[in-house]
Amino acid sequence: MTYRKRLSFLIGLDSAIVLFSIYIGYFILHPYMNIYSAGTLVISSLSLLVSHHLFAAIYKLYIKAWEYASVRELVAIVKAVTFTIAATAVVQLIAFGDIYVRVLFLTWMLHILLIGGSRFSWRMFRDRFITECKEKKRTLIVGAGSGGSMVVRQLLNHDVELQPVAFVDDEEKKQKLQIHGVTVAGKTADIPRIVTEKKIDNIIIAIPSLKRQEIQHIYEHCAKTEAKIQIMPLIEDVMTGRVSVNQFREVQVEDLLGREPVKLDIQSISEYVTGHTVLVTGAGGSIGSEICRQVGTFQPAKIVLVGHGENSIYQIDMELRNRYKDMIEIVPIIGDIQDRERMFNVMLEHEPTVVYHAAAHKHVPLMEYNPKEAVKNNIFGTKNVAEAAIAAGVVKFVLVSSDKAVNPTNVMGATKRVAEMVIQQLDKESDTNFVAVRFGNVLGSRGSVIPLFKKQIQVGGPVTVTHPDMTRYFMTIPEASRLVIQAGALAKGGEIFVLDMGEPVKIVDLAKNLITLSGYTIEEIGIEFSGIRPGEKMFEELLNENEVHPEQVFPKIHVGKAAQVEGEVLWEFVDGLIEKSNAVMKEQLVEIANVKCGLQRVMREAVSHL
Repeated sequence: MTYRKRLSFLIGLDSAIVLFSIYIGYFILHPYMNIYSAGTLVISSLSLLVSHHLFAAIYKLYIKAWEYASVRELVAIVKAVTFTIAATAVVQLIAFGDIYVRVLFLTWMLHILLIGGSRFSWRMFRDRFITECKEKKRTLIVGAGSGGSMVVRQLLNHDVELQPVAFVDDEEKKQKLQIHGVTVAGKTADIPRIVTEKKIDNIIIAIPSLKRQEIQHIYEHCAKTEAKIQIMPLIEDVMTGRVSVNQFREVQVEDLLGREPVKLDIQSISEYVTGHTVLVTGAGGSIGSEICRQVGTFQPAKIVLVGHGENSIYQIDMELRNRYKDMIEIVPIIGDIQDRERMFNVMLEHEPTVVYHAAAHKHVPLMEYNPKEAVKNNIFGTKNVAEAAIAAGVVKFVLVSSDKAVNPTNVMGATKRVAEMVIQQLDKESDTNFVAVRFGNVLGSRGSVIPLFKKQIQVGGPVTVTHPDMTRYFMTIPEASRLVIQAGALAKGGEIFVLDMGEPVKIVDLAKNLITLSGYTIEEIGIEFSGIRPGEKMFEELLNENEVHPEQVFPKIHVGKAAQVEGEVLWEFVDGLIEKSNAVMKEQLVEIANVKCGLQRVMREAVSHL
């Protein structure tokens, strides 16, 4: 129905209701009051008609979507009718010197009953005969609080494919209650039973205040069913209009880490970032690109994007230009950190205040087969960028390191540990503040297990896990990037910062969660154990026993007491590394990186064998 036809229909309907109401009122009361008069009836009727259409327009009764009518619309009807009756009473007082209160009161009641009934009957008809006729997915709502109530209201009021059937909530006082006509059918432990009994197709977790451990607990119950599991968006995203309440998202692996995401005070960063030039190496990678996004919120004068991958640098360059337009100067640089001359030219041309060094080879098994490339990139590349930063007068330099640098058993970890030694030594030899940040595994980053598992699930499995007992620390890409930026604010020079990432997670548990999140059962996809790959550990550490610094320098951030080495010994060792054969290099790298108390002695012995 077009707007004009709809408006004409409602005006005509209301006009009939108004006239019917006052005529019925007069004829009901006439035998007892003897108030019948053609003039009285005509004037009162005209007054009611004019007043009603006036106040109906004021309270927008003709443009409301009555199929979604609620208490708010009923209040608007009551207000419009009440003011209509009041206006008619004034007209009667002026015209006849009297107000026919009982007639007007009866008219008022009939008016509300008939106009309200005509409007709400359409909603009832739609809900009963139109909406229910469509095939909808039966939905269980987890959480009967404000979030769950909001979700049910949205699902009932909008023509969506989900039909709320029941709530579950762990509060005893809510059991058996009805909210918007939907019953609280049990507690979270009852989810498998309720899903079976009520033939549930979808489960929506609608408790925005849930902590990660609680989400994991609820998910364990949901995963016992074959229902699709979703979660409502954050309330702040709904309130700011970024998403609507009924835009549910899939439960992500990040939701099941078993700990809350670390929230860092990134406001303290503005002092050293805002208005300055920031250079990021590896800017096209997972961590590097997220660092650029995070840094951009602090309005630096310029962001220099350095990377050797043309396509990845192009993508982050275009993203930042679209996001910040003319607010920040974006400079894309194609260059390899192994190209020493190129790094010096870039640094001297742009003179950054801050450098985030995220470029590295990080794939553990791959670097076992290519130790020279790992050395060239992770050690010599770091040394090139760091010395170029000194030449350009950089104030802060942050190295992105790895938990694999602790007691390394592989080439990648060993090269990262030597890179830490390099920047610690350069911190002592220059005015630039050099620091390192150690990460665990970053969920969703290139080369991490999540993309690999997803590909294996897409082709029908099986998912390959190296060992049933293998554990890793995990963090999200935004967490990792914020830690890098926060480290720059905390840096005094020479520190190795570590994020408190809670308890390590079993890789096999991660694989199981990802399979069920993808809508499959463990039996359908399968899990195979392939054995530990070259260079891998069963578990990772963030600080070894000699590096532990128990107190936190910032909430959730520790600083390590990593052993250092004499500069002369370090440079002699580094300079001789590239001349080694692959076999000798691998052995010496791990030995050098693993030294603890006798570091200087072992290094001298190693150098003597070069």
